[in-house]
Amino acid sequence: MRVYVPLTLPGLAEAHKTGELGSGPFVAYAVTPALREWYVSEDIEELEYAALSRAALASLRLLTADPDAVRRRVVVAVDVADGAATADPDRGLDPAALGEVTVAATVPLAKAAAVHVDAGDAEADVAAAAGALEAADGGDDGAQFVVDGAEDHELLWYARQEIPNLVDLA
Repeated sequence: MRVYVPLTLPGLAEAHKTGELGSGPFVAYAVTPALREWYVSEDIEELEYAALSRAALASLRLLTADPDAVRRRVVVAVDVADGAATADPDRGLDPAALGEVTVAATVPLAKAAAVHVDAGDAEADVAAAAGALEAADGGDDGAQFVVDGAEDHELLWYARQEIPNLVDLA
């Protein structure tokens, strides 16, 4: 099962240093039954892109908690064994939890299929979105427009071997 792990650049640097993603149960995003129902598509690539987008939003939330982090969203795509990631059925239809799964154990970073990171030109929009996220969560349409501005930036794809170069950005 492919899961998408939201991080920040300092979080990626820590994972690179330890060689591990997460430390026991951690949150990731995947194609869950609720995400399939919400997205209404049978195209697995579209569904995986939706899960990646949910992880990018979670990465934005991590940035709001770390004001010193470079304002770039980071998502690590990793394959885990079936059953290693589970969705909470009680939160399945909660819009805030769409695609959310819990990965039970630490995952070696060496299993990463790819890393997705914002380009440098997205930093201003990502910083603005991080600043507007709380108001957007509260229903402010103007703030939601700012958050959506970050989503207009496609995350760039990097191979696992490029992680040392990405860590230098932190």
